[in-house]
Amino acid sequence: MMQHRFVEIIPDTIEDGVLYISLKYCTAIHKCVCGCGNEVVTPISPTDWKLIFDGKTVSLSPSIGNWSFNCQSHYWIKRNEIVYAREWDKEEIQFGRTNDKKRKAKYYNKENESVSSVTKRPKKKKRWKKFLKSIFSF
Repeated sequence: MMQHRFVEIIPDTIEDGVLYISLKYCTAIHKCVCGCGNEVVTPISPTDWKLIFDGKTVSLSPSIGNWSFNCQSHYWIKRNEIVYAREWDKEEIQFGRTNDKKRKAKYYNKENESVSSVTKRPKKKKRWKKFLKSIFSF
């Protein structure tokens, strides 16, 4: 369970298990939930994270992928609960980063010729099919 605190200014010391939310600066900060101690900054904007406050709990969307940290933890904050998500491989991370850039460029009307429309997510490799073929093929 994560607590949330609405603050004007993010404090110098970030406590474990607390999501600090500054509406003035449109940002939320918390310590990575894996325990690595890194601070996770989630800007709140039309092209970044959305914050939902239901009067009692908060949720952030989309998921938080700490791809720049060694832990590479991936999770959601939904109604003050941490919901762990599956790990992403390098291809998925790069795909997500590229699409983020494209969405931002499109939103801010800065899209140039090298940045085209958002592309579809590559299909996940179906390793289980390969595994089954290896077992049942003679």
